[in-house]
Amino acid sequence: MDKIKLGTSDLHVSKICLGTMTFGEQNTEAEGHSQLDYALERGINFIDTAELYPVMPSAETYSSTETIIGNWLKKSGQRKNVVLATKIAGPSKFMTWIRNGENNFDRKNIRAALEASLKRLQTDYIDLYQLHWPSRNVPVFGQLFFNPAHDRPSVAIEETLHALKELMAEGKIRYIGVSNESSWGVSEFVHRSKTMDLPRIVSIQNGYHLANRCFESGLDETCHREEVGMLAYSPLAFGQLTGKYIENPQAEGRLTHFPPSWSPRYLRPLVLEATKRYMKIAKDNGMSATQLALAWCYTRWFIASTIIGATSIDQLAYDIDAYSIKLSDDVVKQINEVHAEFMNPGQ
Repeated sequence: MDKIKLGTSDLHVSKICLGTMTFGEQNTEAEGHSQLDYALERGINFIDTAELYPVMPSAETYSSTETIIGNWLKKSGQRKNVVLATKIAGPSKFMTWIRNGENNFDRKNIRAALEASLKRLQTDYIDLYQLHWPSRNVPVFGQLFFNPAHDRPSVAIEETLHALKELMAEGKIRYIGVSNESSWGVSEFVHRSKTMDLPRIVSIQNGYHLANRCFESGLDETCHREEVGMLAYSPLAFGQLTGKYIENPQAEGRLTHFPPSWSPRYLRPLVLEATKRYMKIAKDNGMSATQLALAWCYTRWFIASTIIGATSIDQLAYDIDAYSIKLSDDVVKQINEVHAEFMNPGQ
């Protein structure tokens, strides 16, 4: 498994990252541990989680994923061999069980969140600590447009960076990153770090897949020029791009396991139409829709690492195996033709 230097850090991460948001909901602890063992066997050294996992979030399962990973780290003794990434939840009027609904990126909340994550993960430090979504008003998780009318009180970026700097000085965080961010946000984080002697973000974790290529509309240049590594999540659009829901709308998976209100962006009619077209491209070129979608992400120049999640070892193995597939120029051309017709329906 190839590894790449992440942004301006000295972290060398595998080109595939193991996502863990199924641990504690769709996967048991034992299944999660088996996935972690298998991922390391296949050369994956990068593990991503979050304090709010598993999904879909609930008070009953909150933080279970970190606990499962922590138990594995203690049992396996593999802490020194993995790059461990987790995320602090941003403000939400719905998830009131996270720090009594007052969660944000101020000094008090960041310290409380980090200390709790360290305890659950049974480690003294986090390699990559990420802000799960911005404190300010930003269109995320299927929202299509920025609307200044939705602005709310938020924590200033420099205040957040000062809080993170303290924890980095204490050795509890090695590097920091953002998630679900915009070009403006990335630029501001980098600008504040340069002008105020504050820690620099080394990564951004945003959604990216065949039905959502918004990252290519400016964020790609911003991140390239500022040396911020892109970590792509949902490369299969919650399984929609595998084609299994086209063939059987009731197929087992996230889109049927959870209510439609949880991920409506992946159920939009144009997403289904685009998926059918990508399924045909895959079939015509001797591969599965899953292989096509993953190979697309694995071979994009601007993606440092692609985060994959699975509910079984067989599925995980299949997704990792797709790393060996290289798309021809003709296949890329066909994909771009579909993209021009169905531009980012799963944004």
